[in-house]
Amino acid sequence: MHSNPTTIVAIVIVIAAIVVVALLLARRNKTLSLQRRFGKEYERTVAERGSEREAQAVLEQRQKRVAHFNIHELSPAERERYAEAWRVVQSRFVDDPKGAVIEADDTVMSVMKAEGYPMSDFAQRAADLSVDHPNLVQNYRAAHEIAVRHREGRATTEDLRQAMIYYRSLFEDLLNGRKPDGVREVA
Repeated sequence: MHSNPTTIVAIVIVIAAIVVVALLLARRNKTLSLQRRFGKEYERTVAERGSEREAQAVLEQRQKRVAHFNIHELSPAERERYAEAWRVVQSRFVDDPKGAVIEADDTVMSVMKAEGYPMSDFAQRAADLSVDHPNLVQNYRAAHEIAVRHREGRATTEDLRQAMIYYRSLFEDLLNGRKPDGVREVA
């Protein structure tokens, strides 16, 4: 059988088109998966990096990094101990809002450490946290910013109250072991 050069060119073009479509679909699926997984954190990272491709690489790297951690839920005794510590922190807010915010930050960090998150600098902690708690990491960043302003003497009582609300939402999520889609991907 002798092949016609026109037929060969047509077959090559069809195969190339199929490969291009497959690559575009794979990229689209990757984008949709990361958008679902990270929510607003995806948008924030795209804006921060200035490129969707670069942001996706950063978010994938976060997932790989966190997959190597031994993140685990707290035991019932640990959950009760931290829940009691949180009740004490909240009760102190009325008399000492500034001290309560500092204690709230410390309590959240203690829970993160007990669950297996490494305690590196704040930016890395927030990035690590975004993998399993993407809907609350912005609250954590906002609470931390208020705590920093507080240490500089620039936070109002209303700011401190808002920080407590942010810390509480993250604390409750950590304490209850909620993860996106119910499971954490391991690479």
